[in-house]
Order: sequence, then C-alpha cells, then structure tokens
Amino acid sequence: MRLRLTPRDTTFFDLFAASAQHLVTGANLLGEMLGADRPTRKELGKRMADAEHAADDATHQIMRRLNSTFVTPFDRDDIYDLASTLDDCMDFMEEAADLIVLYKVEELPARVSDQVQVLQRAAELTAEAMPRLRSMDSLSEYWVEVNRLENQADKTHRKLLAQLFDDVADPILLMKLKEIVEKLEDAADAFEKVANTVETIALKES
Repeated sequence: MRLRLTPRDTTFFDLFAASAQHLVTGANLLGEMLGADRPTRKELGKRMADAEHAADDATHQIMRRLNSTFVTPFDRDDIYDLASTLDDCMDFMEEAADLIVLYKVEELPARVSDQVQVLQRAAELTAEAMPRLRSMDSLSEYWVEVNRLENQADKTHRKLLAQLFDDVADPILLMKLKEIVEKLEDAADAFEKVANTVETIALKES
C-alpha cells in the first residue's frame, strides 16, 4: 500500500457497503417475483421500486460526500465510477421487475430463474466485497468469481433467446419476454462492471 501523509474520509466505505446491501434486497425481490401470482408480483414491484429509491439515495449520498471531501480514500473518478455502476445494477433489476408487472406476464421461461440466481449471487458477493475496500484484502476472489458468473449469465442469455424464438409463437409476447430477459442480462453486465471497477481500484492502491 502507498504511504499516505494526509487523513482520508473513511465514510465512503460505509456508504458503498450500504449501497451494495440494496442490491441484495433487489435481487432477492426478483427471486420472489418469479413464482408469484400477478397481485403478489404487483406488491413486490412496489417493494422493488422502494428499494431502487433507497439505492438512489445511497448513490446521492456518495456523490454529495465526494463533492464536499478534499482528500478521498482513493481516486475520485474511481469513486464516481463505482457509485455509478452500483446504481446501474439496481436500475436494471428494477426495470426488469417493472416490466414483469407492466406486461402482465403470466409465466416466465424456466431459465429466467437461472438469470436471477446469478444476480442474487453477484449481489451477495458485491455486498461482501464492499467492506473489504477499506483494507483492499482478499478482493481478487471477488472479481474473478463475478466475471465467471457473468460468463455463465451470457450463456444462459443466449440459450434463453434461442428458446424464446423457438417456443413463443405470439410475437407480442415474444417481444415482452425478450425485453425482460435483456434487462436481466444488462444487470449481470453491470455487476461485472462493478467488479472490474473494484479490480482497477485495488491495482491502483497496491
């Protein structure tokens, strides 16, 4: 680690940890939504919107802190990128949940569960990793595993699209399901971007 002669505001570490916890909430709400009936999905959609608003508030807290802090724990641009990518994860998950409710989809393809399970695991790993930014210890396992999960998500995504085009005869339903599947894939990509940002930070600080 580089020797620092000036004090650093350590509040950022707590804020990042809090932000990542919202992702765990969001991913788990998606999981609950899969097997739920339409009224329950609507209620879960409201809870997801609340979680997304809470995540937005956490992001805004980080940005306000960034704008008012002279000495930051690591590069200011990296703090901004990490906050933004964490926010993207939640945004994409909330969009997917919102589309499930708005489109009144009766049944989702079985492989959507595989997508959501990847998001749940990525969220858990991200929440576990954020507190370790304080020491930069044992982070490589995190970004390696999230990258592996994203590769898994890519394969699931391709299989899902092929299945949709093979099995869904109704073109309107096909469009609805495809958009939901794409948002879930966007969320997996966003989790990988978080991991890549953490890797960049760790390498700079080593």
